[in-house]
Amino acid sequence: MNMPRLVAFDLDDTLAPSKAAIDPRIAAQLRALLQRVDVAIISGGNEQQFRSQVIAQLGDADATELARLHLLPTCGTRYLRHDGTQFATVYAHDLSDDEKTAALQALHEEAERLGLWEQSPWGEILEDRGSQITFSALGQKAPGDVKHQWDPSGAKRALLRDAVAARLPGLEVRSGGSTSIDITRAGIDKAHGMTALTEHTGIPLSDMLFYGDRLDEGGNDYPVLALGVRSVAVSGWEDTATKLDELLPTL
Repeated sequence: MNMPRLVAFDLDDTLAPSKAAIDPRIAAQLRALLQRVDVAIISGGNEQQFRSQVIAQLGDADATELARLHLLPTCGTRYLRHDGTQFATVYAHDLSDDEKTAALQALHEEAERLGLWEQSPWGEILEDRGSQITFSALGQKAPGDVKHQWDPSGAKRALLRDAVAARLPGLEVRSGGSTSIDITRAGIDKAHGMTALTEHTGIPLSDMLFYGDRLDEGGNDYPVLALGVRSVAVSGWEDTATKLDELLPTL
């Protein structure tokens, strides 16, 4: 097996609890990886989440290290790289106003019809992330333990995804995290983001390694596995940290 030249990760429930900052242990491991290989993070979260959850936790990482860090928020619909001073946008596949309106309306109406619209959410249920519309069933700020209890089988998300997808044939509709549905341009998913990495870095998919918690068919990490990228299933950030302890000495 080739040693990876690029190690990629999902963010929520892979590197950190949902919407929480990465643990110092993960931060130290990312720094150690960046001294050896390129590192990519590709997740449904928005750009600000990447900046607060990851970048702000990397301490005094220098420009050489940061140049090896590839950030792909909103399932790879955006791509940011460090330009020597800051993380700048390489591309952004933003939705049109009409696409956003249709997506927001379909999510709201179908969630209400299916009895999945929460009347007392923790924050906003619907979020416009520019290149992605995200539905969070319990609200953007719902506690992690409550989120994990809402739909452990994924049946609710699958039901809503299918109903919304039928109304939006020109867009990509996917189950996201433990309570979320993500909508992007058609064909724009994590596989698209990984392919973009090969184009911008020159590193082939065969030299990449991916860690994710939703590699099951229908999960939002599954497109990476289906693309043929070597993938490691994890059950949370602690599991990822344990597996990185095994990987790092081999690089």
